[in-house]
Amino acid sequence: MEQKKRVKFVNKDKTQFLKTLKQRVDNYFITNNIDKLANSTMVLKSVVLLCMYILPIAAIYVFNPLPNWAVICCFIVSGFGVAGVGMGVMHDANHGAYSHNKYVNKILGGTLNILGGFDVNWRLQHNILHHTYTNITHVDEDIDQRLKMRWSPFFKWHPVQKYQHVYAFFAYCLATLSWVVMKDYKQFFTYSRNGVSKATSSQFYWDLFKLIFFKVIYVIYMLVIPIWVLGYSWGVLLGGFLLMHAIGGFVLSTVFQLAHVVEGAEFPMPNEKGEIENEWAIHQLLTTADFGHNNKLLTWYAGGLTHQIEHHIFPDICHVHYPKIAPIVEETAKEFGIPYNNNSGYFSALASHIRTLKKFGLQSDFDLANV
Repeated sequence: MEQKKRVKFVNKDKTQFLKTLKQRVDNYFITNNIDKLANSTMVLKSVVLLCMYILPIAAIYVFNPLPNWAVICCFIVSGFGVAGVGMGVMHDANHGAYSHNKYVNKILGGTLNILGGFDVNWRLQHNILHHTYTNITHVDEDIDQRLKMRWSPFFKWHPVQKYQHVYAFFAYCLATLSWVVMKDYKQFFTYSRNGVSKATSSQFYWDLFKLIFFKVIYVIYMLVIPIWVLGYSWGVLLGGFLLMHAIGGFVLSTVFQLAHVVEGAEFPMPNEKGEIENEWAIHQLLTTADFGHNNKLLTWYAGGLTHQIEHHIFPDICHVHYPKIAPIVEETAKEFGIPYNNNSGYFSALASHIRTLKKFGLQSDFDLANV
């Protein structure tokens, strides 16, 4: 993370792209008298997605004892709820893009904690590291090399990565489970040590208490009470729990990867001065891709993740508005000669992701082990 401190964006061509784009997007909201934050559609959607996660778990409690097949079905539905809440509720709230009331954003952003994650870590990794330094190797942790995955051409190559386009999807199934058992603890202490977290000493210990508290509560209500109090089979509960996380992790990870690890998305590296020779907004366009603009169901369910270009440039705008401002972003990008990466649908984007994994899985001139 030391490299993060040196990376800065230099608008070497003095482009007016971001200024022009902001004016046009602002005019859209002013002309149509629309608030940039959540509307009634977003509120209804939030209720549906939260119910998709909460109600099946509640059913295990309320209708005890459920037959084993029904318990598994409940966990399956909750798995899609995990992804839905992650993409369509807590994401906007943790960007401050849900409400003008900071407490509403804090509460809805904190829904990540009931999913097994930790909102404090998420904001540091996502809002700061990913959104600022998108696709910059060794800085953007979302493309860090883990589980033998090579999401960037600038990481050391391992022979097993020739098959990463196959085993990647098994690795993706572990994404949300890693929040619960390992990732959050590691990130919490790492961010404190390397300066990404600016928490005071008292805030550090309060956040540590919250981290442990939420993890304990999560394990208690997901596993301990159903098994030890309600009498469900530990094998069925644990199997359903793992299946829920496999579904949530798979959906979240694949949808996210289709925005950054696809053909057309670049992986810029800083020069010897630690500079990215581009305006920050142009960097976002070069490293990000949209997909499935015409798929209304996917756009509804995946939130702003189908419109990642718009989200990366305007993270403070609620994602329900992205389909309307996307044409403005695309048109402005074309005027300035900037690529606008957009795959037509989920499966075309998925195919592009697989081809990119294959490409990075082959040893190449970009195999810079000491970068």
